[in-house]
Amino acid sequence: MGKAYIVGIGATKIDEHWEKGIRDLMTEASLRAIQDAGISKKEIQAIFVGNMSSGYLQGQEHLGSLLATWLGLPGVAANKVEAACASGGAAVHAAYLAVKSGLYDCVLAVGVEKLTDAPTSDATSALIMAEDQEYVAFAGFSFVALNALVYREYMRRFGVRQEDIALFAVHDHKYAANNPLAQYNKPVSLEDVLKSPLVADPIRLLESAPLGDGSAALVICSEEKARRLNKDVFVELAGSALATDILSLHDRPDLTTLSATVKARSMAFKQAGIDVNDIDILEVHDAFTVLGVIHLEDLGFAKKGEGWKLLKEGQLEKDGKIPTNTMGGLKARGHPVGATGVYQIYDLVTQLRGDAGANQVPDPEIGLAQSVGGVGGTVAINVVRRVR
Repeated sequence: MGKAYIVGIGATKIDEHWEKGIRDLMTEASLRAIQDAGISKKEIQAIFVGNMSSGYLQGQEHLGSLLATWLGLPGVAANKVEAACASGGAAVHAAYLAVKSGLYDCVLAVGVEKLTDAPTSDATSALIMAEDQEYVAFAGFSFVALNALVYREYMRRFGVRQEDIALFAVHDHKYAANNPLAQYNKPVSLEDVLKSPLVADPIRLLESAPLGDGSAALVICSEEKARRLNKDVFVELAGSALATDILSLHDRPDLTTLSATVKARSMAFKQAGIDVNDIDILEVHDAFTVLGVIHLEDLGFAKKGEGWKLLKEGQLEKDGKIPTNTMGGLKARGHPVGATGVYQIYDLVTQLRGDAGANQVPDPEIGLAQSVGGVGGTVAINVVRRVR
């Protein structure tokens, strides 16, 4: 099989985009990625759009053909990819397979979501669709409530204090302050987080990723086509894996681990020919602070019950052992659900190119992005490698 390279990236700021519709956001991000790649849009042969809830919230499906139309590319292969909150990561996985197979030389992976036009109650209803509607949502659970169960069990089982987990929000906001695309650029203190309102006990408001609108896009090409572009730095999409777990928490043997992360990590590492010690920079799907901690453990960077120690010891800083969420993560960069997995890779590519400004990690070569659907019902792992 051939190789796949990310040759162009583009994104909108994550915000409450009242003046822009979903088509505007994904078209803007796509055109920026195409321009960054230095290619003609006519060279795009296929489009994969990651999105979770456009049908429910905007009354608009068929996003692949919609984007192709607005890009002026009728006839191109295009479709929507849905895997709940992992839709963006899954769209990148689909694009990876399309290029690696040799069927296409140049494709577009796009993530988009628009959550703020709808009442919060509707957005909440959309998010719980990541769970089993008949057995979980119908019983009255919200997405936050499910994560609160995970949080309580993690603290009980491992004897961890909430203040040590809540530091994840402080960490993310520190780095979002230097990210012009971030939804929330203001730093917060641990006291701010712990005094914020309870959403679902023990989760505080400032431990939760916000609702927002945004789109990010990647141009992914074959090695032959990428090398014709004559760039100084190439970024290979070196591994991409998708795995699932039992959908509902009540059917799982352990609430404090996401087996889909472990499975996808193993497959992606094998594809890329690396192990955990080769990762220089990391993006984890911290929709809630406790998930960020658990992900560090499931990805192999800490023992079970000890992920919070990396956070507290400063090992997630840009000059730490494993720089993590160095552009703000879901908590502060923002979490436009179906776009998040693409934003994560946008951030990694920015770092590998040396374009991260005040947040730049010293000379990173290999990055990993973990995108999670629901409470781990689906996990996408994408590994990127700098090639000079």
